[in-house]
Amino acid sequence: MSDCTVVEENSRPCIVPGGRIDALTAPDIQKVFDERILEGDRVFLVDMARVNYVSSAGLRIFLKAQKELKKVGGEVVLFSLAPQVLEVFRVSGFDRLFRIAAGREDLPELLREDGDGGEIRTLAKDGISIRYLERGEGRGTLFTVGSQDGMGGASYAEKDVVAVRAADMPFGCGLAALGDRYEEYRDLFGEAMAVGNCFFFYPAVRHSSVDYLIEGHRDSGLTYKFFHGFGYRGGYRYLLSFQGTEGPVALSSLVRSFFDVSGAGVLGISLAAESRGLWGMHLKRVPVTEQKPDNGKAIFDDENFSQWFDFPVEPSFVNHIVVATGIAVRDRSVLRGEKASLLSGENDFHLHGGVFDKGPLGNNPAEFDGELMRVFREHQVFRIQHLLGRSLFSGGMAAIVELGE
Repeated sequence: MSDCTVVEENSRPCIVPGGRIDALTAPDIQKVFDERILEGDRVFLVDMARVNYVSSAGLRIFLKAQKELKKVGGEVVLFSLAPQVLEVFRVSGFDRLFRIAAGREDLPELLREDGDGGEIRTLAKDGISIRYLERGEGRGTLFTVGSQDGMGGASYAEKDVVAVRAADMPFGCGLAALGDRYEEYRDLFGEAMAVGNCFFFYPAVRHSSVDYLIEGHRDSGLTYKFFHGFGYRGGYRYLLSFQGTEGPVALSSLVRSFFDVSGAGVLGISLAAESRGLWGMHLKRVPVTEQKPDNGKAIFDDENFSQWFDFPVEPSFVNHIVVATGIAVRDRSVLRGEKASLLSGENDFHLHGGVFDKGPLGNNPAEFDGELMRVFREHQVFRIQHLLGRSLFSGGMAAIVELGE
């Protein structure tokens, strides 16, 4: 068992191992590293003053943590290495892979951050800490696609399909599919989202898998097929990172906090976050006329609901990455006409989210788009769901587009 503690150093968590770091003790220290990554730490300070021996097995855990953190803009910073331990790092070439300080007095200069694309402001409220950058973009545009009229009665048909050019919908969500001929994609409609010009949908069939296109807007002829949904266009007004300071943050609280950053009445939101328990729902069957309920009742009726919807009774996908997009309003009355139907019940937001593999996320707001593409290219996606306000997140990043009402 390794003697390993966590203290605070230079306003950052600092890992303090002791004694030997070898094949026997490395798993214990690895567990501490993994826990700190899950807690949202992206720069690891490691005080090596009490370490008297490091083997190759011990070096491996430092390398593994460094690789994980480098992906998200973080790193491992070592200090106060004994001469014999520093020699092990030098002989192995690891001294070129890590920043190493002679002692804690050298840390402030070593940890000094360079400019990251703009002035970062901070906001702390209701257990959420937010760091954000403001851009000079004006208001974007919110638009609806198709109609929800065919949903309740499962009466959609080919005439109800609306084709949307991929280039015209960088962000959006709804009930959609991909394909050229209705006969081929009719039974593949499901929860869908377009985020950062990438499109994902989860066919409402048994044993389903998410299908997707990365940067589909580059194909000028590509169209998304919608029964209903919405999209938005516009430049980011705010880029931000967030962290729960008193435990995981509920999605409903997180969305409200975005209105503390922006003064707009309607927001287009995209986020990448680390789940601490996801509540989401999705269709199990495609609401086309061929599958209309035999009892003549709506698919939302208590008698039919469980056959048509996968609705959670407990949270799932703990520690997974979730990428989501949608809209939120400060006051529901600002949406009128068809746009008012985009919010159900008393909800003040409508988001679809994709559930990806477990892993850490970066926390530099300026790198939001790059982090999205890294997740899309490196992580498997399992499901697209309509997200519920009870969903919990430890931290992540978001981009906000202010939308005209």
